[in-house]
Amino acid sequence: MTVNVSYYPGCSLDGTAREYGESVEAAAHLLGVELKELDDWTCCGASSAHATNDGLAVALPARNLLIADKAGMDLVVPCAACFERLKVAEKKLLAGKEIAGIADKYEGKFHIKYMVDFLWEDVGEKTIKEKVIKPLSGLTPVCYYGCLTSRPPKVTDAKNPENPQAMDNIIKSLGADVRDWSYKTDCCGGSLMLTCPDIGRKLTGKLLDMAEEAGADCIVAGCPICQTNLDSYQKEISIDTGKKYEMPVFYFTELMGLAFGDPSAKKWLSRHMVDPRPLLERKGLI
Repeated sequence: MTVNVSYYPGCSLDGTAREYGESVEAAAHLLGVELKELDDWTCCGASSAHATNDGLAVALPARNLLIADKAGMDLVVPCAACFERLKVAEKKLLAGKEIAGIADKYEGKFHIKYMVDFLWEDVGEKTIKEKVIKPLSGLTPVCYYGCLTSRPPKVTDAKNPENPQAMDNIIKSLGADVRDWSYKTDCCGGSLMLTCPDIGRKLTGKLLDMAEEAGADCIVAGCPICQTNLDSYQKEISIDTGKKYEMPVFYFTELMGLAFGDPSAKKWLSRHMVDPRPLLERKGLI
C-alpha cells in the first residue's frame, strides 16, 4: 500500500545535511511512502529570520503552508527547525492573525507531521519491521530529539515533550539495543555554535558525556542542526576539555537504510565528520 503525503524538505537537506535528505527519500520509498515535494517551496526562515525580522519569520513558513493547504495532504517535515517554524506559522494562521504579505485564506485542511512521528505513527512498527533484512544487533545508541520538536508543546503539539519515544521505537524496531537517558530533549546549543561557540560547545559536550554515561556507542538524531553540532565539533570539544571524543552521530533514516539493506548507506556514512564506519564494522553491520 502506498501512502501519499506532501513533503517539505527544507534547505539543509539539499546542502549540509544531504545524507539526511537522501536517506529520508530512500527509507520512504522502501516503506511505500510517496513524498510529493511542495511546488515552489521556499526557506522557512530558520535559523536567521526570527532573529532579525519577526514578520518575515512568520511570513516565510506561512507561504509554504498555503501551498500545502492547496495540495490538501498531510505535510511531512524532516527538519526539526523547519517543523517548529511551520507550527508557529500554523498557530498564527489558524488564529486569524494578520501576516504581512499573506493574503490568501488558510483552511488548514492537513496536519503538519515531523518525519519521526509520521514514520512511527502512520507507517507503523509492522511495516518497518517487515523491511529489516540486516538487524542492527549489537548497536547501543541513544536517541536525541533536541528541543525544537517538543517545546513549547502548545506550539508543537508534542504528546510527550519531556520523554518522546517515537525515534527510540523506530531504532528498536531495527534491532538495536536503545539506551534510555534523560537528556534526549536537552538543547545542543543550536546556532549558538556560530554566535557564542564556547557556550554551544559546553552544551554539546554535556550531551556527548551523558550519552557515554548511558552506555551508548553512538547517538541517533533527526535534526540537521543537532546532528551537525554533535558530529562536527567533537575535535574542538576535545581540545577544550582534554578528553577525546569520537562518538558517531547518525541520522535515524541512515540507520533505517542500513537495516533495510540500501546500498547507498555507505555513501551517506562517508560524509560524517566522526567516521561511523569503524563502529559498524566492529559490529559486523557493514
